[in-house]
Amino acid sequence: MSTCNYTVDEQGVAFMIIDNPPMNALSTPVINDIRECVQKALGDSAVRVIIFTGAGRAFIAGADIGEFKDLNTQRAGSDWLKNGQDLLNLVENADKPFIAAINGFALGGGTEMALACHIRLADETAQMGLPEIKLGIIPGFGGTQRSPRLFGTGRAYELILSGNFISGKLAAEYGLVNRSTPKGTVVAEAKKLADAIALRGRPAVRTAMDVIRRGITMNLADALTMERDAFGALCETENKREGVAAFLAKRDPVPKDL
Repeated sequence: MSTCNYTVDEQGVAFMIIDNPPMNALSTPVINDIRECVQKALGDSAVRVIIFTGAGRAFIAGADIGEFKDLNTQRAGSDWLKNGQDLLNLVENADKPFIAAINGFALGGGTEMALACHIRLADETAQMGLPEIKLGIIPGFGGTQRSPRLFGTGRAYELILSGNFISGKLAAEYGLVNRSTPKGTVVAEAKKLADAIALRGRPAVRTAMDVIRRGITMNLADALTMERDAFGALCETENKREGVAAFLAKRDPVPKDL
């Protein structure tokens, strides 16, 4: 039985719900199940947005620590990480948006999974953190690299070196998540956002994601040239013509996936 429950609704919103009781730990089989669902969603033309969350009281409470017992050489530790890093890279580089709905404990690999998603919403009572330092190791699924890039080196040092947990509400103040939501509402709020994105034409969504992703690695002048070229290419699409016509006619656009 898969530990990643996967469904798609009529709006093209895919739900990926991790269900590995009691705390949805990221064991190797769970990572493999998630990868299978991610690949399914990316290959399904009906899927427009993906919501990622956890069953029960955890989003993902971290890696399966039991698998660490035999990681006693540099090679063993490095090799073990690759599976998880590859999965999170697949999510981060996807051309469809992933929304993390952080509903409970999101620790270690759970916070790292959230950081790889494009948009992060957290229940105000969720608990997030990178506590690997308490085990004598460091985050290894991208936590040391995505954290400073997303919310600054000072706060990345604080979380990683202390191993402390922070609430979803504080995570929003840190910039670790986009925003926090009242207790018990995070999945519903993620669905509202996903529905809004699902109404937009895929060419523009895909192009915007690509331009954002590549632009942050460029100098501003080159990034603006790329943006200009991407805008120009979209001007030739049917969705652009429909969008402008709908605006001028004061009606909702009906985009087509081209």
